[in-house]
Amino acid sequence: MTKYPSTLQQAIQYFSNWDNCKDFMIAMRWPDGKVRCPTCDSDHVTYLETARLWKCYSKHKRAKFSLKVGTIFEDSPIGLDKWLAAMWLIANCKNGISSYEIARGLGVTQKTAWFMDHRIRLAMQERGADPFGGSEIEADETFIGGLARNMHKNKKAKITGTGGAGKAIVMGLLDRHTSKVRLRHVPNTQAGTLQPFVRQYVRGGSYVFSDAWVGYHGLEQDYVHQVIDHAEKYVDGNVHTNRIENFWSLLKRTLKGTYVSVEPFHLFRYLDEQAYRFNERKRNDGERFVGVASAVVGRRVTYSELTGKTEATAEPLPA
Repeated sequence: MTKYPSTLQQAIQYFSNWDNCKDFMIAMRWPDGKVRCPTCDSDHVTYLETARLWKCYSKHKRAKFSLKVGTIFEDSPIGLDKWLAAMWLIANCKNGISSYEIARGLGVTQKTAWFMDHRIRLAMQERGADPFGGSEIEADETFIGGLARNMHKNKKAKITGTGGAGKAIVMGLLDRHTSKVRLRHVPNTQAGTLQPFVRQYVRGGSYVFSDAWVGYHGLEQDYVHQVIDHAEKYVDGNVHTNRIENFWSLLKRTLKGTYVSVEPFHLFRYLDEQAYRFNERKRNDGERFVGVASAVVGRRVTYSELTGKTEATAEPLPA
């Protein structure tokens, strides 16, 4: 990391130079330094300096390609200097950064900044993750949504029930050993929804701590399941869910304070963002930025997919 920027000011200055952007992206995409064609993976390519493109000598339709092809940046007219600055901000702003602020800072429209933000969040998404290796896991769920008393009477009238009625539900796991979280936007809090998520990401035989919600009953078949009844107390020695609840406060501060109104259709993207920053919080700003930049290859989401006009090609939740 010593050769890359460590502060936002350094990053803006560094990436204002095209050659620095080029060298950085080559290092992220091809660690051995050999540029390969994203279509056929051939290294028999040549750099066209004037056009800032590479040409592949293998025979196929897309002979010329840029550094953006095959990444979240593909088909974007925005320069890498602005893309990388936006990536730095999203990776390192603890409470997130709105598309309006990105738009003002980079000199692009809010619509463009919103599209950029979601593409960067795709790079922050954890995929193919192994089950937690720690022996102590906290499991909990929370409700995301505005307070009924603050809603217009027309919206308030549509809400029936109490507590989480009309709100989105997020299930979370926190590994006490690594202090990392896994999140999922779930349709309900029934056992058939919560328990498969636990079994997918927690190794059998681990200690699992949860509250007394009935949806967790049955985990004792595969885990050492210990329950804290919040109607009686919040901590009983080592049995508590305080750490995952602390994360919920951080998540809600981001959603309510920065993003204000998040559509349930996009909630999983904001969960990916918050989980990445939390899981990588022990790294410095430059390391978090490089972590996102190294994950841009092979991921793409189009504007039509984001707006629901076409079906998304990627799974909406990490598997």
